[in-house]
Amino acid sequence: MCNLVTLNCSTDEVASHFKARRPKPTNASTGEVWKGGTGFVVRESGGQRMIETMTWGFPKRLKTMKPTSKPLKVNNARDDHLRNPYGMWREWFVQPGKRCLIPISAFAEAVGESPNMTRAWISVADQPIAACAGFWRPTDEWGDSYTMVMVDAVPEMIEIHDRMPVILHAAEWDRWLHAEADEAMELVTQYPADRLVVQHTNERWSMGSSKPKPTEGPRLI
Repeated sequence: MCNLVTLNCSTDEVASHFKARRPKPTNASTGEVWKGGTGFVVRESGGQRMIETMTWGFPKRLKTMKPTSKPLKVNNARDDHLRNPYGMWREWFVQPGKRCLIPISAFAEAVGESPNMTRAWISVADQPIAACAGFWRPTDEWGDSYTMVMVDAVPEMIEIHDRMPVILHAAEWDRWLHAEADEAMELVTQYPADRLVVQHTNERWSMGSSKPKPTEGPRLI
């Protein structure tokens, strides 16, 4: 499960890194994004990559919900559900035009016991601006929205969490945005553990916490 990411650079730097244009003005800024918040997405349209802001989470309404209840925001898509004909992800996975790249500098997981959980940040040693695999879609509830694809965590990360985002190598970006489903599924894998860096902090696992203070130096997993 991934509920928090950060993007530690400017929007212009992200656009340049992904060779994407910015078709719409936005007041959103880079930095931390929690599930349900507004984040940056790179998608392709008309043969060009575009960087846009969208809501993190697809709407889902449970059968037990009242008609007046707000739908849930589902921010992560499990890899083993992507091709399930009865699941909510297949429709978007099989359409290359509904796949996207989610730029991040790092993602965070909660460690410790509630209510004193703190953040562990995981970054990519060989990609200062990395791209997670995702889907996007228009919604009636929140406009354009996106979700992030998840796989089992590498064994070295199990002590932090048992799931992790699908982080794409730069050479795989075009394949994720264009390939048919079978080929795209080949990209839904774990990122090499020896290229992941973990930074434990004493920052509380909550929105609006103070700037993180490292409790140990960054280390390769």
